[in-house]
Amino acid sequence: MIPYLDLKAQYDSIREELNAAAVRVLASTHYVLGEEVSLFEKEFAAYTHTQHAVGLNSGTSALHLALLALGVKPGDEVITVPFTFIATASAIVYAQATPVFVDVTPDTLTMDPAALERAITPRTKAIIPVHIHGQMADMTAIMTIANRHGIPVIEDAAQAHGATDQGRAAGSVGAIGCFSFYPGKNLGACGEGGALVTNDPTLAATVRCLRDWGQTQRYHHDLLGFNYRMDGLQGAFLRVKLRKLEEWTEGRRAAAARYEQLLAGLPVGRPVEASERRHVYHVYAIRTARRAEAQDRLNRAQIGNGIHYPIP
Repeated sequence: MIPYLDLKAQYDSIREELNAAAVRVLASTHYVLGEEVSLFEKEFAAYTHTQHAVGLNSGTSALHLALLALGVKPGDEVITVPFTFIATASAIVYAQATPVFVDVTPDTLTMDPAALERAITPRTKAIIPVHIHGQMADMTAIMTIANRHGIPVIEDAAQAHGATDQGRAAGSVGAIGCFSFYPGKNLGACGEGGALVTNDPTLAATVRCLRDWGQTQRYHHDLLGFNYRMDGLQGAFLRVKLRKLEEWTEGRRAAAARYEQLLAGLPVGRPVEASERRHVYHVYAIRTARRAEAQDRLNRAQIGNGIHYPIP
């Protein structure tokens, strides 16, 4: 069977580096936050072309804290898309706001700017476009609309590590960018992990406080915070993997190009890489009216596959 996701092969390719990273953290006894997380934050901020990165325990936590840091409160509306993992909408509900769903464009499957414009009301306090499958949404159009209305944008970049739009890195365009490091992601931890990036020092400081029980200094709890801290081991592992990310991304793009050649002429919808965007192919998703038959044939051929997503 050709696996849909082969984390064992990935581990084998960087076994020595990961093992050394684990020993380094175990010897330091800095198991929560610590130097490895701080170094990863600096390196990931540089990778995303942002001034600040805050290591967290999940991408969901990043979305939740982004909303709180921006002042979203009960009764507010947050516009996003339904074609995403449930965490996007769940984070809005965690903040006691109301998710307002707008449609995606049929080509890129990302937020439709025209639908966004129609959905804005006086209660709209944030916009969350989702960079689905590894491709950024139309951030130029979305930011134009958001800026005209004075509404902050949170980029859900959980599937888009390294993607760009007109040379701008995923996570760097809106007020805040949110990333997941779930093991299956393009940049995945060896467990749970996430990060929030921003160019705003005040937002970064607020999120750092919120992730650690609302502490501004030890046992001084100025805010109602959470236990959303990144483990030291995950920070160390992610530092190793971040150094390999561009190589892995080029491998994904090469595989996608090969799929394009092999599927050309067949009656299936293939991913569309929009002009001036760099797709990092978190998944290569095709669309077909004969989905069950296609999946059955792939299974019989021992080719791993999945449905992304079986339920909107």
